[in-house]
Amino acid sequence: MQLSLPEYRRLLATYLIPQWRRVLLFALLFGTELALKLIGPQILRVFLDDATLADRHTSLIPIAVLFLVVTLGQQSMGVWAAYTSERIGWRATNALRIDLTRHLLQLDLSFYKEHLPGELIERIDGDVAMLGNFFAQFVLQVLGNLLLLVGILVITWFQEWHTGLALTLFALLAGMLINVVSQVTVPSWQAVRQANADLYGFLEERLGGTEDIRSSGAESYVMRHFFLHARRRFFTTLRARLISVLPWSVPQLCFAIGTVIAFLLAAWLYGAGMVSLGMAFLIYYYIQMLFLPMIIISEQLEDFQKARASVTRVYDLLHVRSRMKDGPGVVFPSCALPVEFVDVSFGYDDEVMVVHHLSFRLQAGEVLGVLGRTGSGKSTIARLLFRLYDPASGLIRLNGTDLRTAARADLRKTIGLVTQEVQLFEASVRDNLTFFDRTIDDARILAALTDLGMLRWYHHLPQGLDTRLAPNGGGLSAGEAQLLAFVRVFLKDPSVVILDEPSSRLDPATERLLEQAIDKLLYGRTAIIIAHRLSTVKRADSILILEEGRIREYGARINLARDPNSRFSHLLRTVHSEVQP
Repeated sequence: MQLSLPEYRRLLATYLIPQWRRVLLFALLFGTELALKLIGPQILRVFLDDATLADRHTSLIPIAVLFLVVTLGQQSMGVWAAYTSERIGWRATNALRIDLTRHLLQLDLSFYKEHLPGELIERIDGDVAMLGNFFAQFVLQVLGNLLLLVGILVITWFQEWHTGLALTLFALLAGMLINVVSQVTVPSWQAVRQANADLYGFLEERLGGTEDIRSSGAESYVMRHFFLHARRRFFTTLRARLISVLPWSVPQLCFAIGTVIAFLLAAWLYGAGMVSLGMAFLIYYYIQMLFLPMIIISEQLEDFQKARASVTRVYDLLHVRSRMKDGPGVVFPSCALPVEFVDVSFGYDDEVMVVHHLSFRLQAGEVLGVLGRTGSGKSTIARLLFRLYDPASGLIRLNGTDLRTAARADLRKTIGLVTQEVQLFEASVRDNLTFFDRTIDDARILAALTDLGMLRWYHHLPQGLDTRLAPNGGGLSAGEAQLLAFVRVFLKDPSVVILDEPSSRLDPATERLLEQAIDKLLYGRTAIIIAHRLSTVKRADSILILEEGRIREYGARINLARDPNSRFSHLLRTVHSEVQP
């Protein structure tokens, strides 16, 4: 999308108004620096004119001291202004990163199926980093140097109109030329940002699957595609930098031409006796100064062209809207709640449905066991109830309320979910168990660990709950990671519990350890247990069997087990297992 001027203005206002005091300070410092730049040459003119008069030599020392003070003041203002602008830029870009991250966390999972984490990291960090100068000083640098440019022209018009006319015409022509060539770099830098995002997305995905890649001997395949991404990034960056030479070289060419004009004009005016030596030097000095704001404006415009590519990508990301809208909010009671699916159909894309016309109802406190082959839609039921997605048709009720009317934050507090894959963070054990919730005290954590029989494991931690886990839970077995996931649900104390293949990664001994804990977790709660193994659903009150996204069989577990013609009974006989009624 192409951004309009009001959108750029709104972006600046959003992140600079909270820092208005610092922005005002930078404007004052920068303005003072520019004023001192204009004053300095006037002092030099007086010094040179006085130096040519034999009887005025005694007055040169005060003039030199004044010039030194002005120069030091200018440099001090410049350093202070640069420091202030950097702080403005860092604070603004960090605030933008926070807003982008918060926005991404609110998007539904369908967005993450289309974008790799590495690509999003590049958007949040790489693209935003390109905006530091845009936030810090772009507007003030452009406006300030335009004022400096105008100030130089006004002074030269008043002091020597020939010089003022020549400089004005030259500045107009050079400015138009610089503005034209500064527009050519935008598409190239957009391609560079996209190439970076693609490379980081590729690396994140492949590094995350290192174990599978090495075990299957696919290293050469990965390296070949890494080379292709790196080569594309290299050539897009090379092309962008080569094109960027044009906006850089044009001001340099103008500077060279302007220097020749300065020498010729100063020599002609001085030789004709129209100006003094000091004034001739001032003409040359101001012509030289004229190029400083022009070059700075050119550099700022070039940086802005680079930033435009990043601003566009950031805006594109901020304008992505979740397909799910948060509801106005419903207060759910802290007790077992009924759950109902009414003619629910859903697909992860708009064309292929994963589940078709699902209808079933759980009474408060009822435990439902869901069985089916891989890909039959079992985990989809959990995602829909947890409202990671909304159904394409039909509705889901919790305690008689449509899930879409509930606030997602309240819904996540009411429903607890344990999946096959456990995400652990590089943080303390306490933070991993509480999800960084400081309101959960250590006594509750230890009570949950006791219920799960994990006190022995806890006592072996070198720093107790403050022990930091390695990235991705390195050092923990799959069983220990799964047990920690159960602790999280215990601490959450939800009204509805979803167990999505929770014991699929556990050895028999660890699975037996969980049995008592699961019974305690399910007591007084509505629950859905998704499983491959029939032994996992032995505590279920009712059974639902899915095939190809449709309900093949649904009913009370006892009745289905006793019915020799039921699918569930057939499965029991097939695996030579018996479910005790």
